[in-house]
Amino acid sequence: MAVTVANLIQGPGILYKGTAYTGSYVTTAEPADSAVNTTPQSSAWTDVGGTSDGVNIEIGREYAELAVDQVVDIPDRRLTKREFSLATNLAEATIENLALVSNNDSAVASASGVKTYEPLNTAAVIQPTYIPLLFDGYAPSAFRRRIIGRRMLSVDPITFAYKKDGQTVWSVKWAGHYVSSSIAPYKVVDQTS
Repeated sequence: MAVTVANLIQGPGILYKGTAYTGSYVTTAEPADSAVNTTPQSSAWTDVGGTSDGVNIEIGREYAELAVDQVVDIPDRRLTKREFSLATNLAEATIENLALVSNNDSAVASASGVKTYEPLNTAAVIQPTYIPLLFDGYAPSAFRRRIIGRRMLSVDPITFAYKKDGQTVWSVKWAGHYVSSSIAPYKVVDQTS
């Protein structure tokens, strides 16, 4: 097989968050597929700022094996689980980004020269706040690729370190969740011309 150099991808991307919601999916105005090479509308999408160590997209799948007595090989499999996730380090260690990775980005308060964040401490904490995420990066031939996670939730422990020889970042992994039988949990759009 010959190598198609134009299919090799390297380069930065930009991560955006949409409007947070609790419970059922609330549509954030997704850009038209034909607008993959343009900045998403600022009224619906907010740039989360700098990241470090890249933005990692993972699509995990689990299959159950079917078996019969007559053959030793696995004759078939059925998909039993699919997980879409997006992980990164938010390089801008702001209190707003701490609230974002805590699934509560509306909880930052400002007053007379200070900002505060306190996690939810009521019964509402069991109703998670989901957000849509949009990542703009490169596709083959130096075109643009857009990946949209429609119902994302920060699921891993929030870790950050203060070190004399290293940068403080908010490490986060958002997991995608089921939306509906007619709306997929994620979408990938590549520009082709």
